[in-house]
Amino acid sequence: MTLSELKLAKELIRKPSITPKDAGAINLLAKNLRSLGFNCKIIKFKNIKNLYAKLGKSSPNFCYAGHTDVVPPGKISSWRINPFKPKVINNKLIGRGASDMKASIACFVAAVSKFKSKNKKFKGSISLLITGDEEGIAINGTKRVIKYLKRKREKINFCLVGEPTNPNNLGEMIKIGRRGSMTGRLTIFGVQGHVAYPHAAKNPSNIIIKILKKIKDLKLDKGTKNFQPSNLEITKINIDNHADNVIPGLANAVFNIRFNDKHSASSLKRKLNKIFKSITKSNKCRFKIEYEVSGEAFLTKPNKTTYMIQNIIKKITGIKPKLSTSGGTSDARFIRNIAPCLEFGLVGQSMHKIDESVSVTDLKKLTKIYENILVSYFK
Repeated sequence: MTLSELKLAKELIRKPSITPKDAGAINLLAKNLRSLGFNCKIIKFKNIKNLYAKLGKSSPNFCYAGHTDVVPPGKISSWRINPFKPKVINNKLIGRGASDMKASIACFVAAVSKFKSKNKKFKGSISLLITGDEEGIAINGTKRVIKYLKRKREKINFCLVGEPTNPNNLGEMIKIGRRGSMTGRLTIFGVQGHVAYPHAAKNPSNIIIKILKKIKDLKLDKGTKNFQPSNLEITKINIDNHADNVIPGLANAVFNIRFNDKHSASSLKRKLNKIFKSITKSNKCRFKIEYEVSGEAFLTKPNKTTYMIQNIIKKITGIKPKLSTSGGTSDARFIRNIAPCLEFGLVGQSMHKIDESVSVTDLKKLTKIYENILVSYFK
């Protein structure tokens, strides 16, 4: 029995699984996997459904990871079609989640069905780790499933994450790591007062401006062999003051740092806290800082599996993929704690956009790539 990647992709897109809603997407996927002989365990944390499905019991265990949740479609009237009623127009499958990343999941399931029909007694296991919480806060998704698998002593030998890694054409890029991400929420406590009597007040606006300039001017690094330079961006400045003649008592700012493997979240916190303490001390005021670390920087050092996957992609697409660490974060940041992982999926040019779409030709090619990876991995 073999499955069609296009048919399954359409079925998954029809489930309006706008994060954190599941809308039946996980159950639909589990039903298809059970038809191929997978043992499926639906793992629920609070309102989030996750799936760990496994075919076989022996080692090595090749895992595919992905997510069924999608971002909101935006203004539906701006779409050419209803985003949850997918259509193929001019060889493009259009629908929310086509690129990111329901069609990739469908390609892997179709690839497994083809691989299994030709390799009934392969030595090893194939698993899928699928979450419904990747596009949201990502607390009750892959992060908790990894902890669950650790408790169960489940061993994953290698993981392929099916995120849309290619900027413009299928075959351009494999992700071998990601930069870390840390958000800081800074509050400066001043003393409120009348603008005509600044000596009787302490203006937190002036102090937060000094601090933000200092941290923005930091030269964190020049990048490394595998990573682009780290960058700090100020994303919010808020002074909640509704009067023009009042010096405010509070000033708030939010910043985000994308950092490479020259840093850790802890080392950056120490560097920043030193600045906050120095400037607030000299200005005789207090500060509060809250950090949220969504992931540390990581790199999967290229090995024979990396080059095997790279060669298969080149053979099928005619393009030798670049080994990259660019872009934002993904669930690979959690999975790398239990297994080496790479990322390769469809073209991400239209992800999160109106009329999100993927090439039907690319779906066929990606299915073939995934099938060939399984054949080579289990040789």
